[in-house]
Formats: sequence, C-alpha cells, structure tokens
Amino acid sequence: MKAVKGFTLIELMIVVAIIGILAAIAVPAYSDYVMRGKLAEAYTVLADQRVKMEQYYQDQRTYDGACVAGTVAPWPPAGLKYFDAPACTIAAQTYTITLNGKASEGLTGFQFTINQSNARTSKGPGTWGTKGDCWLRKKATC
Repeated sequence: MKAVKGFTLIELMIVVAIIGILAAIAVPAYSDYVMRGKLAEAYTVLADQRVKMEQYYQDQRTYDGACVAGTVAPWPPAGLKYFDAPACTIAAQTYTITLNGKASEGLTGFQFTINQSNARTSKGPGTWGTKGDCWLRKKATC
C-alpha cells in the first residue's frame, strides 16, 4: 500500500485556529503601537515650541507677539501630519498651546496642551482617558 502524503483536515483546522488566536492578540497590540507612534508628534512639537516660547520671552520679557512668523517662536510648525492646526493663546505673561488630533489619521478626540509653567495636559477617546498632569503615552497612563 502506498503512503499518503499531505495534511488531514483536522491538522489544517488546528493550524488555522492557532493563527486566528495569534492574530486576535497581535492586531490590537500592533494598532496601539501605531497610535503611540502617531502621538509622539504632539510631544515633540509642543516640547520644541515651549523652548522657542521661553527663548522669545527671554529676549522680549513678554509672550505677546510670539507664535508669529519671523520670530524665534513661529507657529504653527510646518508639516504636521497627525494633528490639526494648533491653537496658540497668548497673554503678556502666559500662553497655552493646544494640539488636536486629525480625524483623517484616526486621532479624533486626542488633545495635548502645554503652558508657560510647563503644565502638560492631555485627553484621549475611550480607554485612553484624560490626564491633567502629563501627556498620554499609552492607554490610561502617562
């Protein structure tokens, strides 16, 4: 009698089930990593702008006039990929800069702010939560 080569249907179903279980675990984790990579743009832009704002204040002794092209603290920065045009609210001795996530990039509901005291706040949709003392780095933590 000739030996049969190949896989049985049961063996094939077991392999498909294992691949399904691994995919169910890996896809959500990968999605979170991608989201965290997109959020890094907010940290970088806001931290960089804060340094520029302090440099402007050091030169002018006021924040008035910052966030304008032609100054050391121009705003908004060119080429934001994941966040909408930011808001820069300025008074003589205070400022608040806010970034809101772009809906087209899957960042609806994300908002990051920083002010002259380096107070950082952030909020995100659903399980990402809201943080009044730091920027979200991953779900429900800073």
